[in-house]
Amino acid sequence: MKQGFHHITSVFLAIMLLLSTVSWTVDKHLCMGRVMDVSFFMDAEDCGMEAAMDAMSDQLTQNQCCDNESFTVTGQDDLKLTWFDLDLEHRIFLIAFSQTYLELFVPLKELPVSNEKYPPPILVKDIHVLDQVFLI
Repeated sequence: MKQGFHHITSVFLAIMLLLSTVSWTVDKHLCMGRVMDVSFFMDAEDCGMEAAMDAMSDQLTQNQCCDNESFTVTGQDDLKLTWFDLDLEHRIFLIAFSQTYLELFVPLKELPVSNEKYPPPILVKDIHVLDQVFLI
């Protein structure tokens, strides 16, 4: 379950990074106010009305009924975050967090003894003999 969640999160973050850095262009062809074609990354196909209007060149007034609209969503260009872009509070937090996180993985040479300064209690009676429990 944990590995599946990790894989799904990784794929989601990779897709989000790709979508935020790529520029998108959407092109629409409108004919008489109705959307006839929508295209990503390329020009939208026309409906053929302009070719018909060019063929009827005997009319002096040409009625422009077709229109092309396009808009571009620009992606991020600068994804490099430098140390000096952060505030002082963020820098202090990152240093403290990384220091405490790395301290978790330092191997201990000896396990600390919690009752090192305290002597064991004095046994008044031997419990194994009283209960007659012996290891064989």
